[in-house]
Amino acid sequence: MNARTDIDMLQPTHTAPRLSNTHLDALEEEAIFILREVAAAFERPTLLFSGGKDSLVLLKCAEKAFGTGRIPYPLLMIDTGHNFPEVTDFRDFRAKELGAELIVRSVEDSMARGTVRLAHPGESRNAHQSVTLLEAIEEFRFDALIGGARRDEEKARAKERIFSHRDAFGQWQPKDQRPELWTLFNTRLAPGEHFRVFPISNWTELDVWQYIEREQVALPSIYYTHKREVVERRGLLVPVSPLTPAREGETIQTRDVRFRTVGDITTTCPVESLAADAGDVVLETLTVDVSERGATRMDDMTSEASMEKRKKDGYF
Repeated sequence: MNARTDIDMLQPTHTAPRLSNTHLDALEEEAIFILREVAAAFERPTLLFSGGKDSLVLLKCAEKAFGTGRIPYPLLMIDTGHNFPEVTDFRDFRAKELGAELIVRSVEDSMARGTVRLAHPGESRNAHQSVTLLEAIEEFRFDALIGGARRDEEKARAKERIFSHRDAFGQWQPKDQRPELWTLFNTRLAPGEHFRVFPISNWTELDVWQYIEREQVALPSIYYTHKREVVERRGLLVPVSPLTPAREGETIQTRDVRFRTVGDITTTCPVESLAADAGDVVLETLTVDVSERGATRMDDMTSEASMEKRKKDGYF
């Protein structure tokens, strides 16, 4: 089921060439199978839902797997308190629209408990989500967490199995992953352990956008072109906001941008773009040679091993 979109698979139409999306049926079928497998194999699963494009695609597959208002597990969001309001508002709207239970746990609550301590007030809270996530797992005794991560996003994520085992400390051991042959998944757990499950592991960014276009999946507005004040920093366009002000000597510019991925405001950057809808983004994605995380996430630029280290500590 490791279907991939070949950019040479252009289908002629009366207007302009178009990519074939027939492979999406196999990818969707695989995702639905995995979502149902989780419901059958675990007692207390949850679906990680940020309001971003990948989690919205995953939610669409869950809706197809079980029906509107019948998703058999709650949605879980770990909120840094520094998320884009367009995204959190859309998260709440979509959960209510589906009739799904939404659980939100905040890094700020962990800070109040003293389990998260920032090195300085301006430190990014992104990596500290691991602590809040592990606290939520303990609070609700979740035994499986379904996420929208894909293998094409980043090197550490390429090492993940679809059913990724976590030990009693919530840690990921990349050298101790279980084999997955012929979609046979080993779901055995010892007390205190859990799984992270990634139904769209085999999708690419292009697959996601083709699916969004085909299924008319609604997204937060910042995924499409809009004007925003930015500054150029380390090869990225950093959005200017109260949390990310311009530094001395930087020139604020207003650019036409969109976000390829969304996350904590302090670590997520837009890209220059005039793509106004999913079809435009599909065509734009055909030309990129850097993953969305590599092109937009400041926290992943600290070192090549930064994501793997965070994942070993319990990160998504």
